Parts: sequence; C-alpha cells; structure tokens
Amino acid sequence: MHYPRRVVVVGHGMVGHRFVEALRARDSDGTWQVTVIAEEADAAYDRVGLTGYTEHWDRGRMALAGNGYEGDDLVEVVLRDKVTRINRASKYVTTVLGRRFGYDALVLATGSYAFVPPIPGHDLPHCHVYRTLDDLDAIRAGALAAAESKTPVGVVIGGGLLGLEAANALRGFGLTTHVLEMSPHLMAAQLDPAGGALLKRMIAALGIEVHTGVGTESIQPSQRNTPLRKSDADDSVRLSLNDGSSMTAGLVVFAAGVRPRDELGRQAGLDVAQRGGVLTDLSCVTSDPDVYAIGEVAAIEGRCYGLVGPGYTSAEVVADRLLGGEAQFGEADMSTKLKLLGVDVASFGDAQGRTPNSLDVVVNDAVKQTYAKLVLSDDAKTLLGGILVGDASAYGVLRPMVASELPGDPLSLIAPAQEGGAAALGVGALPDIAQICSCNNVTKGDLREAICGGCADVAELKKCTLAGTSCGSCVPLLKQLLEAEGVEQSKALCEHFGQSRAELYEIISATEIRTFSGLVEKYGSGSGCDICKPVVASILASTSSDHILSGEQASLQDSNDHFLANIQKNGSYSVVPRVPGGDITPEQLILIGEIARDFGLYTKITGGQRIDMFGARVDQLPQIWARLVDGGMESGHAYGKSLRTVKSCVGSDWCRYGQQDSVQMAIDLEMRYRGLRAPHKIKMGVSGCARECAEARGKDVGVIATENGWNLYVGGNGGMTPKHAVLLAGDLDDATLIRYIDRFLMFYIRTADRLQRTAPWVEALDGGIDHLREVVCDDSLGLAAEFEAAMERHVDGYACEWKGVLDDPDKLGRFVSFVNAPESPDPTVTFTERNGRMVPMGLPSFTMQETS
Repeated sequence: MHYPRRVVVVGHGMVGHRFVEALRARDSDGTWQVTVIAEEADAAYDRVGLTGYTEHWDRGRMALAGNGYEGDDLVEVVLRDKVTRINRASKYVTTVLGRRFGYDALVLATGSYAFVPPIPGHDLPHCHVYRTLDDLDAIRAGALAAAESKTPVGVVIGGGLLGLEAANALRGFGLTTHVLEMSPHLMAAQLDPAGGALLKRMIAALGIEVHTGVGTESIQPSQRNTPLRKSDADDSVRLSLNDGSSMTAGLVVFAAGVRPRDELGRQAGLDVAQRGGVLTDLSCVTSDPDVYAIGEVAAIEGRCYGLVGPGYTSAEVVADRLLGGEAQFGEADMSTKLKLLGVDVASFGDAQGRTPNSLDVVVNDAVKQTYAKLVLSDDAKTLLGGILVGDASAYGVLRPMVASELPGDPLSLIAPAQEGGAAALGVGALPDIAQICSCNNVTKGDLREAICGGCADVAELKKCTLAGTSCGSCVPLLKQLLEAEGVEQSKALCEHFGQSRAELYEIISATEIRTFSGLVEKYGSGSGCDICKPVVASILASTSSDHILSGEQASLQDSNDHFLANIQKNGSYSVVPRVPGGDITPEQLILIGEIARDFGLYTKITGGQRIDMFGARVDQLPQIWARLVDGGMESGHAYGKSLRTVKSCVGSDWCRYGQQDSVQMAIDLEMRYRGLRAPHKIKMGVSGCARECAEARGKDVGVIATENGWNLYVGGNGGMTPKHAVLLAGDLDDATLIRYIDRFLMFYIRTADRLQRTAPWVEALDGGIDHLREVVCDDSLGLAAEFEAAMERHVDGYACEWKGVLDDPDKLGRFVSFVNAPESPDPTVTFTERNGRMVPMGLPSFTMQETS
C-alpha cells in the first residue's frame, strides 16, 4: 500500500497557500499529504489588498480562491492553533492546543509581524498595528470611538506602503489624519526624494497632514483635569516628537515596517540571518535539510523579501524541490505598482539608481502632478529601473523592459503628450524574454506559447500561466498580447463577469437584484474589481431611483461619485450647481458669489453655461451644498457619468434671428434628463436657429430650431476624437422631439459598452445611423413604449443627490470628519495670479539630468 509522505506547512498566508496550490498541482501521484497549521481564524486571504476590507467589512470577500481545498483529501487545514515548538530530532511540531503533527518535510511560512518601535507608551490601548483582519477590526472600533470623542484625530507612524494605506483607512473612518515618517520623504524604499516629495504634496492636498524627517519619542495619556462628567472626558494620548513639537490623538497606528517571524526557527536551532529571518540557500532549504522557509520569514542567502512576488517564487521552488526538481530562487523582482489614496505610484528595477555610473532621465511636471524617472546604463541604452508618480500608465510596458535595450529615445518614453511613448508602444514592442508577470515569473514568451496552445482569452491565460492571478497589474497586457497575436476577444466585461455591459443591464432589468454582491453571486464570480463595480453601480442607478450612496452602492462608486464632486489635480474638489439651460436668477448669482467669497473658491463660467467653484475641501462640501440647496439650487452632476448640461442660446425671446424658444426647450430637456446615469457623460445643446450659437452639433444630443419645429442631431462628441452629430429626424414638434430623445437615450444606456460615448456607439451599431433611425423613429424593435416608460420612471423618481445626503445622517457621516475640521482655509489649496486671473500654484518642471 502506498503511504504519502507528510509535509507540514506552518502558516496559511498568501505564500503558504501558493505553496499548497503549487505542490498539489504538480503532485499527480499523491506523493505528499499536506497539513497546514495557522493561528488566525481565517484561511488564506488577500493581505496585499487589506485596505479593501475597510470598504465592505466582509471577511468572506477577502478569501483567496480555493483556500479551503474542498474535495482534496490530501490537504488538511488547521485554523486557530499555533505551532509553538519544532522537534527536529523526532520530526514533529507541537501546537499551543497540545496537538502533535509529524512531518517528513516542514515548510515555515510564518511571514512577518508588524514592527513596533520601543517607544515609551507604545502599548497603550490607543495604539494599534496594521497587519491582519483582526487588527483592522480593532482599528475600526478605536476609530469610531475617537471620531465621537473630543479628539477625532488619528496618527500613523510610518510613511511607507502600509502607513499610507493605514492613513487612507483612518481618513475613511472620519478622523483628521497625520502621517509621521522618520525618513526625509515618503516611501523611501521605493521612491527617490523628488518622487516622494510629489507624493507628499498630493496626499497633503487630500486632507492628510504629512510630517517627514520626524520621529516619535514618547506616547502618554493626555494630562487633563478630572472631568466633572464622564461625557467631558478626553480619552486621548499625547505624542512627543523629536523636533520638540507634540500632538494629541485619539488613535495611533504603527506601520513602521515588518520583521520576519523567525522565533520558531530560532527556538529549533536553525541558522538565522544577521538581520533576522530563517537563513536558506537558493533552494529555500534551511540549515536542516528537511526544513524549508518561504515568503517573508525566509532570508534567502541572507536577504528577506517583503513582497508577495518573491514569496510566490520561493513557494514554487520548494514545491518543485519536494517532487525531485532542481528549481532555485532567481533574481527577485521588487517592482511595485499601486494606487495610494487615488494617486498612482510605481517603482521597478533599480529605481534608486544604485548601479555605478547609472544615468537618470527625469520628467517632473508640478502642474500636472506627475513625476517619471528612468534609470539607464552608462551608455543610455539599457533600462535599469524607474519611478512613476501621478501617472503610472507606462508601468506595464516599462517594467518588462528592465535589463533590455530600449527601443528608442528614453525621454520619449516618459515625456508627456508625445507620440511613441511607452504606453503607446504596447506589449508588441517587448521581447519574448520580457517578464510580463513579476509575481509569478511569467514571460511574454510563456504567454505566447500558451496562446499557441489554445488559450483564447484572459481567463484561460491566467489559469494556464498564473499571470495576473496575484496583484493583477499585468492583466491589461494579457489582453493586449491576445489582440496582438490575432486572437478575437470576448466581450466579457471583466474576469468576474462573462457578460457584456449590455447583457448585465438586461439581467438587472429583468430581475429583482439590486446589489452588486447579489449580482456577482448569481451571475459572476469572485469579489469584483475596479472595472465591474462602477459599471454595475451605473446600471443600478440607471434602473432605479435609489440614492447612489445608499447601502452597498456607496462602496462601488469611483472617486468623484464617492464625494459627489469632481476631484481636481491639487486634491481639492469643484462645486457645480445646476443652471438649467444657462438660465439663472440674480439671487442665485449672488448666492454663488457669496459662497465663493466665504470659502475662498475660484469661480469659472464654463462652456456648458454653468458657474464652477474650484478649491473646496471635502469637509467644506456639505456646508457649501447646504447653502446652495437652501437657496433653491441642486446638484449639477458634474461628477457623474450622466447628463451634464444642456447649453442654449437666447432664442426667440431676445434674438432677432431666433425661430423657436431655445431657452425653454433647453430648460425642459435638462430638467427631464437631470441625474440620468449612463455609460458615459452626456451633453446636449439647443440652438434657436441655424446660426448654431449653442454649438448643438458638437453634443451627444443637439437640437436646432427650424421654422416648422426642431431638427434632432445625435452622436456628437468633444474630447480626444471630436465628432459632429448626425441628423436623426427633422421638423419635429415638441412632444415628438422629447419622445425621440427618450428612446435614443434609453437605447444607448441599455446597449453601449463600458465608458463608450454616443459617437463611437452610433458608429459601432450594425447599420449605423440608419439602424438607429429605424429603432428610434420607426420602432423597428418594438421597444419604443418600453424606452419611454423607463424614462418616465426616471423622471418621476429623480431627487437631488446632494439634498439626499444632507437629509440623511448616515450618508452625511462620510463627510463628518471634515465637518469638525478647522474652518481656516486649507493651506494646501493656494492660488496665484497669472495674466490677471487666479490659478492653482505650481509651475511645470521639465528636466533631464545625468548622475553618476
């Protein structure tokens, strides 16, 4: 009888899970029986995406796929127990619950723990670490208490990756947030001083105060007189800093780095590295040939790697070794790409330029708030590394080029607004040896081989090669490569939904599903992504009158809809009240002027005949909108993929050429379609005569007056590819015009792709404008009545979204942290005079420098 050998895995994090998957995928003969022992209550979950837990607080959505190994009799998972001792002589481990597990091979995957500096007071109840789901639950409880206290302030000690993620979480909890970083700049391990400085400015502009070059000397309970009443107590701590200053906080989070959890190895007498971690060779074997170490606990040839990519590589090495292979740990890719508080940050290769005689090519644009640096070999031909802040769109192409000769002028790869840049090159410019997926060490050649072997879509490529299954940053390149290889692509919305946007619209319309979780559970898979969540949110908004910030909907919105305002490049927000058809009363003009004056906002009359107010902080938005709503104004939906404006000329009321009342028609259209959510923004225009003063033919819906009524034009767009609208029907009366617009808009909303504007949608229709005319005017599909009824439901259910926020304490709660902020002007939002007008401060810097 065949008895499997026994491998015990200590730890069930992301790397431990990858090891089990890799071993079971290779071990078709059942050579190894696997036992996984983990002290946490949760099986392997997405620790890289830990901050996402704060958006939904659903532990199940954090679980890694297949972490229970259902149906696999050769894998046993033991949770809520901790290995406390290794007996190397007798080859067994003992747990805190007294259980004993024998092994033929032992794999240490204990990861790391959050480092807490030995600061006096670090163990006070106000202090937390940011490492596990349990940690976030504790932070949440502490933050909610602090938010209701007299000191709604949170302090994060550490300005690295975890520190900035923690700061974002505290901001979301409603706390005024500070970040303390001992280094001269943020993310010192990934960024250079210039990139770190830009990141600091951008994060500070979002309302988080950043202190660099400063350390914490002590944390003490605030010294207060005993209050007469318990409600008067201020349960806070005081942080004394090494620059002589201090601050008071209701919550402190340590995110000062991690240390390998090597205590088991030390206790068992295994060799450890000088700076910690269980010492291994390139095969990940320790000083005991039957004990391996992987992930963050492994000091491979003396070095610990704190990223998931190298951890996965070590897991694959050990899985191969246990089955008789000779795999070794190669050069680790320490590249990172992430979005911190809405700011793109990427670092790859020798980002710090430590290679002797290396050259730097730098583009630093302070106005656009982008920073890009390429590190080159001394002959300026080979890419060694780079840094991207503010715009990381070129990361997918640049990172695989590391150690390769560049295809052209390096400056052209990162300079803005130039053809032939890195993002334009695409995956086709990369050699087959280029590493597309650093997490799983997958090259372009590996992917091309998989495509030749029959992989026809992204999902199959991911399953076959594991590319894109970890951080996911390479997924766009997988689709590009499929297209470059001539493989026709599925119309699936994303990896979580096999349906197109139009198909999901029909599903939602035909069912009673009103939540993303319900939709993905029944018709999709996984927990969703940045592609499908906003799309589903838009469809839900298009098919009901529920407030977009109600319930689960709130967590699906993008950055603008999240705060019902457009975020600007300096981190402030714009306020745009509706001005239907450009028609505004003197009282409303005065109100806007008073608000702009009182809050120090920059005002601009837009091309859509509205008045925008720029420079508002998030905390000021409810105060501003309360005054606007009280003054009879409402949201202009400048932040949404919805109707923006209906522009008009003065029409027959004033103009001697006017043939119809264009102002009233514009008002009627804007009031009818206001708040209508769509795949993309919608703009309209109404001109009172053929002189076209409202530029109606440049709009998604354009209406031009004639002697006999109205001509209706559709499918005009501005933007990167301007299009003139095309005549759909002519000489329409008012009622017919509105019916046709109803039908056109609902047909578009139901069938367009994600983020597809009306111009490319019309062009993509089978039959183009002629087919559209048949559907809208002749009702060739028999859907006209349904389209009109859907629009009437929208009109009947419309409500101003900002009034809905102001009337609902729960929705208003997302702004509460800022309502309590000081009323003094935000020092990060400043203006300067340029050519007689006020503009945000900051001038572009465009430099190329060489360093050795």
